[in-house]
Amino acid sequence: MTAGHWGGKPYYSLDAFLKNTYGEKLYKIAVDAGFTCPNRDGTLGHEGCLFCSAGGSGDYAVKASEHLSVADQITAGTDLFHHKRTGQRFIVYFQAYTNTYGPLPHLRTLYTEALLEPSAAGISIATRPDCISKEIVAMLVGLKETFPDKFVWIELGLQTIHEQTADLIKRGYPLSVYDSCVTLLQQADIPVVTHIILGLPGETPAHVLSTIDHLNQIGTWGIKLQLLHVLRKTGLARLYTEGHYSPLSQDTYTELVIDCLEHLSPEIVIHRLTGDGPKSLLLAPLWSLDKRNVLNTIHHTMKLRSSYQGRLTERLFHEP
Repeated sequence: MTAGHWGGKPYYSLDAFLKNTYGEKLYKIAVDAGFTCPNRDGTLGHEGCLFCSAGGSGDYAVKASEHLSVADQITAGTDLFHHKRTGQRFIVYFQAYTNTYGPLPHLRTLYTEALLEPSAAGISIATRPDCISKEIVAMLVGLKETFPDKFVWIELGLQTIHEQTADLIKRGYPLSVYDSCVTLLQQADIPVVTHIILGLPGETPAHVLSTIDHLNQIGTWGIKLQLLHVLRKTGLARLYTEGHYSPLSQDTYTELVIDCLEHLSPEIVIHRLTGDGPKSLLLAPLWSLDKRNVLNTIHHTMKLRSSYQGRLTERLFHEP
């Protein structure tokens, strides 16, 4: 992949990938299929991960309580972008909580319902690597065969490769589980999008870059770089209000994102460079509410530095 395919950006964005592959912009419709999570149902815990709100990362999803079926949620979601002038198709994003955490027949029914939507180009399923089994992967392969013109992606919440941090944020599984899950999905030709969080308590830029190096080595297809938000009624909020955690400044975050991009393989698709913290829940950092400014600052800084995705990775591979 060359920079000429990046749509004018200094990194390989999801938007560029979609336009290169499908010839148009695809919109995401986030749905809440009514799942829970082993970090909330008592299997591993009851409060969720340290940073996770009561919405289970699905605060922007169409709510199952308001629209019971996935099809109804998709209809409600399409109403939000029907006025857009570009792109007519969408990705159904199973976002809230852990979206493979249920009986296999139920999972198959939900995913099939989404894939049957004529304007759905595919589905993206957010989950945990400890909630992916060989049986689930076999079912996903079957769906790909049933819908050969549509895609199935899996999004895995890794956050960090460092076990001390993982314990602190109550992730609930070791790195080896993530690695094995990625291998299993790769063998089934199912693309993996890995979520990592920047600004986790106790982590330095060196910690983050070692996580990036690991993702290069394991060969994740996509990545989401997520700013750590302090949301109300979370364990992280308690640390923050008690003075035990300080969120990243915008300048520090900008530098860290650019470092990550420069170390990432240019083949990896960038699905996110920041994140959206619901205004009603966000305690800090408040500068993140202006998402356009955050992205413009990253792009402008990269332009000033002649920076681009893979700059340092290419140097590592090519220098003697």
